[in-house]
Amino acid sequence: MFVTFREKSIIQLIVRTAGKHTVHSLSTYVNVSARTIQRDLKSVEKLLKQFDLVLKRTADEGLYIDGKNEQIYRLVQQLISIQPTDETPEERKLNLLIVLLHEGPSFKTRMLANQLGVSTATLSAYLDDLTEWLSKFSILLTRKRGVGVELEGTEANKRHALANYFLVYFYEDIVEHLYLLQQGDQLEEGILGYFSPQYLAMAESLVNQRINKEQTQLADSDYIGLIIHMCLTIQRTENNFLLEQGDVTVNEDTNEYQLMKQLCGEVNEHLSSSLTACDVHFLSIILRGSKVQGADLAYYDSVLLGKLIKKVIGEVSANLHVNLSDDFSLYQGLLAHMGPSIFRLNQNLDLYNPLTDDIKRKYPVLYMAVARSLEKVFEDIDFPADEIAFIVLHFGSALLMNEEKVQIDAVVICPTGIGTSKMLASRIQKEIIEINSVKILSINDFQSAQFDDYDLIISTIRLPLTEVDYIMVNPLLSDKDIGSIESYLQNNLEKITRKKRYLNPEHQRPSKAQSNRPSVQHLLQEIKDVQTSMDAILANLRVYRKRNVADHWKALNDMVEQADADNLVTDPAAVMRQLEEREKKGGLGIPNTTMGLFHCRDASVQELIFQVAHLDKLSTVEGMDNKQMQIKNVLLMLAPAKMNDKEQEILSLISTSLIESDVSMMIFSSSNEKLIRQKLEDLFLDYLQNNLIKE
Repeated sequence: MFVTFREKSIIQLIVRTAGKHTVHSLSTYVNVSARTIQRDLKSVEKLLKQFDLVLKRTADEGLYIDGKNEQIYRLVQQLISIQPTDETPEERKLNLLIVLLHEGPSFKTRMLANQLGVSTATLSAYLDDLTEWLSKFSILLTRKRGVGVELEGTEANKRHALANYFLVYFYEDIVEHLYLLQQGDQLEEGILGYFSPQYLAMAESLVNQRINKEQTQLADSDYIGLIIHMCLTIQRTENNFLLEQGDVTVNEDTNEYQLMKQLCGEVNEHLSSSLTACDVHFLSIILRGSKVQGADLAYYDSVLLGKLIKKVIGEVSANLHVNLSDDFSLYQGLLAHMGPSIFRLNQNLDLYNPLTDDIKRKYPVLYMAVARSLEKVFEDIDFPADEIAFIVLHFGSALLMNEEKVQIDAVVICPTGIGTSKMLASRIQKEIIEINSVKILSINDFQSAQFDDYDLIISTIRLPLTEVDYIMVNPLLSDKDIGSIESYLQNNLEKITRKKRYLNPEHQRPSKAQSNRPSVQHLLQEIKDVQTSMDAILANLRVYRKRNVADHWKALNDMVEQADADNLVTDPAAVMRQLEEREKKGGLGIPNTTMGLFHCRDASVQELIFQVAHLDKLSTVEGMDNKQMQIKNVLLMLAPAKMNDKEQEILSLISTSLIESDVSMMIFSSSNEKLIRQKLEDLFLDYLQNNLIKE
């Protein structure tokens, strides 16, 4: 089946908005004349005949496709797998962007039009779009009579602009090519007309081995983003487009810098040309601005950010007349998302969200509530619309989490972001009552997944799989997507139930009425986890008065050694190394207090530990606001490498309480064990009453 990009777009528009699009609205949307649309519709009608479908018009000239639902579904699935026979406007604009960034600095308009094979009018329209795109990255594209087209901007911004264009418009193609490279396919041509397959494979291998497996697993979008930035950096440096000294600078003591320095060293061993020190700085910033795959891997003790996030949740709750204050999953997800995002904003790295307009349209009230709350709480940060939209997804997920669950197990492959994945999963369970559970798989996970374990496979991107049936949906789950899923379930009911019908009665799922209630075993386990965590904190609490110690590190070492003597840690040296590594990631002094919160997770830690040491001399540390400060109170928080949700929640509860009020700050910096213990007990009692007792 041969289809042009415009014909494919027309069919998809008509399918999604049956009866709403006319010839004239299509011409406006696709940016061609009505006569061109009329011509394309003749080809569309011929194509529809292959599926026993007919193109019809409503009384208002609205276009819709008439025929059986299963045939429409077949058509959509076919379109997903077909590559149009002509280039899309985005592909042409990408080619233009590559030419501008690699063959500059100035061009004659007619020469560019001939090189791209488009008219000067079309080129002018493309340049208008790219001017707007590049301006987001502080790059100026100018057109002057007699001079032509010129670009002005730093090399760092040019790299950001090109990398983001790939990620926004060609994300699925990148995922597919990476999959093929992982399978050992030898790709001869440049990927997307730009990336060297050899360099892309090397970048993917290094990022996967050195970061995603050894360090921490990045969110899918950031994992792909780091690979693209790395490959692009290799190719730009190789072509002598070098970063200028001072374009980008980072703290060279951070883990991100040291890790990227090692990674770039490995790249240099494989290549004749070398990545520079500036390249290491550039890629370190990209890595530091990346989000981890799971919210539970975020720092549970980001005191300042944690307090602000609590305020945002409280503001949104008040605006919407709902109570999300006790939703730890929401708090945890926002903590994982907003730390790297705020770093990006402070670095002036634009964050693009392709779903922003859809989110604004579908959730206008929630969007306004979140935007207002962020503006009120984060007075010194200007959150752009794209970032607000990402945060809205987290709140949307929380508001939908408690919806009814029933009978069918589904899996979602959704690499567009942590918040988006949770949002889509929640929406699916809300809109399609037959679905009992929805598991989320990342790009790396789906390659080794056992799809036979699931009744329904849903993806937000095109998958490079032919042996598995799946349904492709919009990340925000449109009405048409819901219809496609319901149609699939109805037409494949026998297939879905085949492996279930022989289950013994005792293995059957609970009834619909029972499914909304948590199981007794699950509830008892939660209570046990909470009790164990609180018992450990209270039993292991120690308040020391340290006299004549050299600095806070000597006090910390004494505390860890004592914990070893109390059989609370098995390798004090490893714990001290982890504490030192954690300090390199960012300041630990709590601004406007005399306290420093030193913390880490390590396999040698046996139980949760919270202890305080009061120094008789001031010690200088870096604060959480990146400014030097002096402390007299050393707070030590240790946890095992593996923690359950309740352990994380209890530690988060303590860390956010440190600065919740002037009274709290006075208590935790008092060096009075009785007062601190009483504060912790009050904190735990309040938690138990609000979260477990609930009359």
